[in-house]
Amino acid sequence: MFLRTVGAGYDVPDPGYHPSLPRMLAVDFGERRIGIAVSEGRVAVPLTIVEHENRAGDVERVAAIVRDQGVSLVVLGLPLLFSGEEGTQARRTRRFGSALSRLIQIPVAYQDERLSSVDAEQAASEHRPGRRHARRHIDDRAAAMILQAYIDAGPVTS
Repeated sequence: MFLRTVGAGYDVPDPGYHPSLPRMLAVDFGERRIGIAVSEGRVAVPLTIVEHENRAGDVERVAAIVRDQGVSLVVLGLPLLFSGEEGTQARRTRRFGSALSRLIQIPVAYQDERLSSVDAEQAASEHRPGRRHARRHIDDRAAAMILQAYIDAGPVTS
């Protein structure tokens, strides 16, 4: 059972944890940074941010995180245009996903991520005033929002 420490150091069962759900990892692929989040049961949690170097290096570093986290599914945020069509960034994301899939050999799914970074930036600035600090920490939060949307959509059963 997954326990969460609360208050004065008491461990309580985490209500979002379901051992029958597969552990998932989400990727918010950006031009400068790559946000990473993982699932804890039915709850998505920001994990880390990978700074962009080059595509091959980025794929290797994300694949290492996937292996370290022991996930059985990777969800990539797919930045569709408002019309619902795939633009340049969506095509880049799919190429990244294909390269990642070849390395990790576990399923890769895509989740519409329209406005996830905007929502993450807004949430970050509400919790921590100061735009500069909030902008530095939105990529992993955006990945968590992508993963939470995927979980909430219900493709995974408990």
